[in-house]
Amino acid sequence: MRSKKENPYKEVMTQLIVDIFEKSGNTPLNYKQVAAKLNIKENDAKNALADLLADVTKEGKFIQPERGKFQLKQLHVYVTGKVDMTADGSAYIVPDDETEGDIFVAPRKLRQALHNDIVKVHVYERKKGRKREGEVVEILQRAKTDFTGTIDISKSYAFFQPDDRKMLHDIFIPLDNLNGAKNGEKVVVSILEWPKNAKNPIGRVKNILGKKGENNTEMNAILADFGFPLEFPAKVEEEANAIPDTISPEEIAKRQDFRQTTTFTIDPADAKDFDDAISFKKLENGNYEVGVHIADVSHYVIPDSILDKEAFERGTSVYLVDRVIPMLPERLSNNLCSLRPNEDKLCFSAVFELDEKANVMDQWFGRTVIHSDRRFSYEEAQEVIEGKADDLSEEILKLNELALILRERKFKAGAISFETDEVKFHLDENGKPTGVYTKVRKEAHKLIEDFMLLANRKVAEYIGKMGKGKNKLPFVYRFHDVPNPETLTSFSQFASRFGHRLSIKSDKETAKSLNSLMTKIEGTKEQNLLTSLAIRSMAKAIYTTKGTSHYGLAFDYYTHFTSPIRRYPDVMVHRLLQYYLDGGRKVNAEHYEKMSEHSSQMEKKAAEAERASVKYKQAEFLQDQIGTEYTGIVSGVTEWGMYVEIEENKCEGMVRLRDITDDFYTLDEKNYAIIGQRKKKVYQLGDEVQIKVKKVDLEKRQIDFTLLS
Repeated sequence: MRSKKENPYKEVMTQLIVDIFEKSGNTPLNYKQVAAKLNIKENDAKNALADLLADVTKEGKFIQPERGKFQLKQLHVYVTGKVDMTADGSAYIVPDDETEGDIFVAPRKLRQALHNDIVKVHVYERKKGRKREGEVVEILQRAKTDFTGTIDISKSYAFFQPDDRKMLHDIFIPLDNLNGAKNGEKVVVSILEWPKNAKNPIGRVKNILGKKGENNTEMNAILADFGFPLEFPAKVEEEANAIPDTISPEEIAKRQDFRQTTTFTIDPADAKDFDDAISFKKLENGNYEVGVHIADVSHYVIPDSILDKEAFERGTSVYLVDRVIPMLPERLSNNLCSLRPNEDKLCFSAVFELDEKANVMDQWFGRTVIHSDRRFSYEEAQEVIEGKADDLSEEILKLNELALILRERKFKAGAISFETDEVKFHLDENGKPTGVYTKVRKEAHKLIEDFMLLANRKVAEYIGKMGKGKNKLPFVYRFHDVPNPETLTSFSQFASRFGHRLSIKSDKETAKSLNSLMTKIEGTKEQNLLTSLAIRSMAKAIYTTKGTSHYGLAFDYYTHFTSPIRRYPDVMVHRLLQYYLDGGRKVNAEHYEKMSEHSSQMEKKAAEAERASVKYKQAEFLQDQIGTEYTGIVSGVTEWGMYVEIEENKCEGMVRLRDITDDFYTLDEKNYAIIGQRKKKVYQLGDEVQIKVKKVDLEKRQIDFTLLS
């Protein structure tokens, strides 16, 4: 016999009744009024409804303000939010409505909800002094159903252990769902169903990634883990391969022809997709014409085509330590759209007339055809800047001079210069790291960056100023909000420990003060730490139709126009810009806002996947260094340990508190420190410590250190 509690009819009906009270602003209603709103006409059903209302009133969900009338005991009995799992199997639900606090849900009340799922929660009445608690009543949207991990096969069934630390359930795999996987292999598994009273979900093997610990297997596991596909569907490749190689004379006739203007690209030495080229011409009036030419991806990728849908889903190219997972098939990214030297290419361009002081005297946006004369690597362009003679010396030196003025002007206006060390690995032919180095950004990098910023800013400004008020034209901007004052204050207090004073009275002053801090700490041991903390205290930049400005760059208008081969928002920007140049009217802002949100989410996932691949390579690099001693800097503190970054190779690992044996240490969150309870010894963020590599877990991408006294 079913217990009352398990009656699914009661649960569904209660929820429908609650919805009615919530929608009517919790006006007291009798059972007949509730029945009418639920469209219940039969007497038997009305009586059952009356019984149900009496029942749930006894349970404390409803009250009777007057006889026969019912009312919700509290509004918002049901809340929608996102699941944040903890290590012990309980979770906090983070409500959609940011003004409400988190809701604690015990493990048995999670009802098969998983980390990051969107759920509906029934919130209990809060007991005095207790946190809000509740139980999941419905899973509205699964965050993911595919997981990477290891398969464990026995005689009559198999189990799958997920890598994801927040996925606390093994998945049961019937033997006929193994899809050829062998015991101990790393695989991707899809959850098919999760029977109501079953402890484990049931799944099937979707992809076999290979042998654990092999570079290829682990890199593919990272991609699959963050939801990036490992290959393009055949239909997408077919559509890409069907695009003709040649550019028709009719197409050229429609465009501005830049093929006779000196044009070149500057990119990393190992790049294959050249998004952008620069053209340069001295004008008769003494000014300079600088063209920023961007691959015309939107000419080839037609809205709603199979190619377009795939690119939108991916949102971005992903750059792991040893490979690029492109947003577009190679035929487009490395061939048709790549601005390779000595080939005619279709572009979408922003062309500027600049005077000696890099002021924009005139500008033009539109579709062009170009012919790049030369492909420079950053190193080659840098040599020219540093004085090496070259056919294009004059052009590069003048562009560098103009870029320098643009850069200085940007910083004067309050842009913030964050220069962090980018960690790179020397890899052998099997992808194994043999060394670590940090990438230095020189003038050649900054020259390109400054002209890309100019194009992005001017395109955004052009559309942003086209219509005012109600006539404002919806557009996709790269928006960066001002920092949160609280996080800034705590960062400022922390920086003062190193003897740095920050003025945070106004947004402008904060920027100025941060800049002088960044200059001051260049080359110091705390540079990486303070820079990454400063970045963390900033808001995150997002794609949106709602805000136009970029605080970190000090631009009132900013967008992403310059990388459509590897970023989907740039494709949207190209399409919208052309549409408005052609005299198009307003587009549906909500549609573009939704697409922008998806793009921001995919960008975040790509950054996490890239970080995970770096963590894996760091762990792999230190695997052969067990017992080696290093000097490090405390780079993070938590209640279970402190993170330490090795100075020499920037690898980060953890010293667990339970392994520090000279005292009992606890976290002092406010002061970014851990403190010994008896002897009061303090380890603080930024402190220099001596450590020894203790243990490396490649699968979990974890490095453990021992603290040397």
